Amino acid sequence: MAIERERDISPERKPDDVVEVSLRPRRLEEYIGQDRVRANLEILLEAARARSEALDHVLFYGPPGLGKTTLSFIIANEMGVTLRTTSGPAIERAGDLAAILTNLGPHDVLFIDEVHRLRSDVEEVLYSAMEDFALDIVVGKGPSARSIRLNLPPFSVVGATTRPAMLTAPLRDRFGAVYRLDFYDLPAMVQIVVRGAAVLGVEIARPGAVAIASRSRGTPRVALRLLRRVRDFAEVRAEGVIDASVAAQALEMLDIDPLGLDELDRRVLEALILKFGGGPVGLDTIAASLAEEAGTVEDVVEPYLLQLGFIERTPRGRLATRRAYEHLGVPYEEPAAAPELPDQRPLF
Repeated sequence: MAIERERDISPERKPDDVVEVSLRPRRLEEYIGQDRVRANLEILLEAARARSEALDHVLFYGPPGLGKTTLSFIIANEMGVTLRTTSGPAIERAGDLAAILTNLGPHDVLFIDEVHRLRSDVEEVLYSAMEDFALDIVVGKGPSARSIRLNLPPFSVVGATTRPAMLTAPLRDRFGAVYRLDFYDLPAMVQIVVRGAAVLGVEIARPGAVAIASRSRGTPRVALRLLRRVRDFAEVRAEGVIDASVAAQALEMLDIDPLGLDELDRRVLEALILKFGGGPVGLDTIAASLAEEAGTVEDVVEPYLLQLGFIERTPRGRLATRRAYEHLGVPYEEPAAAPELPDQRPLF
């Protein structure tokens, strides 16, 4: 069972294990991007504070790295309550969930990452806790077994998932507010990079921030990871100042091209185009040709290539588009049209 209480991070103390936490905004007004989600959350939080009630249960879903965990921290801070964090795979038994719930205080926030991976028996315990703020526990076995109901203080569950389709309908319906997080546009990504540089104490020019942001796949987590690596390069090779030239050199050393594709992304495109003639070819075949797991290609590589319009998923397999050929500098040939069948005489 994994439970973690939120800790305050001192600005003077930033070891490597807490840098990611320190880069998270702690208030809704500091949060950049996701304007629609932020506006709805602002109303939800203000209404709950005005009524002195626990916040309604909230579900965030979307690709990884877009800020679902950060928003859970912000919700707890805005409500002035304790945040407890866990994840679906970490709760192995219904008793683990019961131990977490009975330790919650009034209006506390319980954040469950990868909530779609909760076991079915754990979900059943969570239903009554979310709806009635009560736990039904069976004591004893056999004919002498009896059920005891424990009342819980009002609390809020914040769930996060990258696969909303895997959530069961009863669990999904118990979340009163459901928000999808989308990929960030370039202006928002530039703001995130500039803010991250200020938190890290790094001097950065706007062209350098644009260079990092444009290669970050519209994902803040990727942007902040690249910012830390560019910072290392700048401190060693450029007197600690990040401009467009320094950022470009550092990202080139990391094999990140101007569109944000890394070595694995390009290997997948090269295999699809150079080995298999642009497709269509099956996912397992592509993965086997690269000595990679099919799940890695499907979950890590394909979403961004689909977003760029570099590949298509067809019933016959993956197909490279003209844009993928142009990005790799390979001449593109229109696929040959299917041969027309000769006219056939009617049988009767």
